[in-house]
Amino acid sequence: MTAPRLLAVSDRHALGATSFESWCRQLAAAGVAALQVREKDLDDRARYELACAARAAFPPPGTLLVNGRVDLALAAGADGVHLPATGLPVAAVRRATRRPLLVGRSTHALDEVRRARAEGADYVVFGPIFATPSKAGRIRPRGISSLAAAAAIGIPVLALGGIEDGERAERALAAGAWGVAGVRGFLDPGRRAELVRALAVRSGA
Repeated sequence: MTAPRLLAVSDRHALGATSFESWCRQLAAAGVAALQVREKDLDDRARYELACAARAAFPPPGTLLVNGRVDLALAAGADGVHLPATGLPVAAVRRATRRPLLVGRSTHALDEVRRARAEGADYVVFGPIFATPSKAGRIRPRGISSLAAAAAIGIPVLALGGIEDGERAERALAAGAWGVAGVRGFLDPGRRAELVRALAVRSGA
């Protein structure tokens, strides 16, 4: 399965008056390649129901991922699972299902990128590249040079963290990133369109 080039990460608390289902439909209409249902504060049933709603509103060819939980991804008919840096080994995920799943992993250091590649992950998300409120005081920005080093390891790398407009997306792609991921950049229609346009220009679409 092909690694996504635009990965929107859900945060239903940031949607304001927009419903979760409406946001998912907007992503699909805008040409966003993939959606990760994160929402780790929900219990299992609620997260399953949200993933099912996302699948209905974000149908193929959009790629639906569920954060951290192989069982919920399979139950909701998702296309894959996104593992945290300290999550299950990729091989264990592969053994858990008889159907192909796209398997990605969050990484914050080059050694984690190398480990994910050795394990057989389909892609990694690497960051934060720029300062972002969600990581403030916890993880320092990695910067464009570290992103370039991660991309050189030989696995599709999606840049995360402060990639909220076309200019920063273009900088990440110029450094060798396969694509970009994030939360805030996919909330506003204008910024979302900038990200889609940056990827289209870079890929020659």
